[in-house]
Amino acid sequence: MTPADHTDSAGELTALSRQLRELSRRLDRLEARAGQAHAQLAEQRQAVAEVEAFLDVAPRAQELLDELTRRLFDEMLGDVESTLTQAIREILGQERQARTRRSVKDGRLAIEFYIESPEGEEDIRRGQGGSVCNIVSAGLRLIALSQLDQARHRPFLVLDEGDCWLKPDLVPRFMDLVARTAKALGLQVLVISHHPMDLFALKADRIFGLAPSREHGVVLDCILEHGRKTQRQHQEPARGLQVEQH
Repeated sequence: MTPADHTDSAGELTALSRQLRELSRRLDRLEARAGQAHAQLAEQRQAVAEVEAFLDVAPRAQELLDELTRRLFDEMLGDVESTLTQAIREILGQERQARTRRSVKDGRLAIEFYIESPEGEEDIRRGQGGSVCNIVSAGLRLIALSQLDQARHRPFLVLDEGDCWLKPDLVPRFMDLVARTAKALGLQVLVISHHPMDLFALKADRIFGLAPSREHGVVLDCILEHGRKTQRQHQEPARGLQVEQH
């Protein structure tokens, strides 16, 4: 073997050694990637197992959630029915009960209110000449307002002709119930009514009157304050009414 042959062999050996080292490094990298892939596969299998376990219990969990929601909703409606029934009996002095009927329309829950009386079922809009409608309408508004977050919603309610179908002798009871409920809930209520003032004078903190004026068109005057006639003679144009809560 000539010196040249030795040189060629040494060069080939060096090249093979270099290739071996490169292959070894590639093998190390592949083993590391394989380890990572194996760990990821294990995590994914665990995640799949958890999802499958959730899917197995999801229908039952949904059934339980639906049942809980239904019970809570029924309990809430039961409280509403009881409250409205008490109001109807207190104002009308009759054995009538507020009831609700639930149904689903267009994928949404619908609630229908009706009245049960000794004579049978009554339409709220026609019962007792509309008196029941006045009571239920005011009651639902008071209930709804009491459930709002007072940090975001001012506790203020306007009943515009909320007593329009009530007989005059029932107006004092109606106003008394509204006043007591508003006080208990911390609400301020503005009542607009065409009934004679003396029917609710003792139930209102203030009573304002509107009168025609040639100069201003309409003027606003405070007539009663805390059940007493005011001494105010000055009348202001009724361009807007600002109600302040104390």
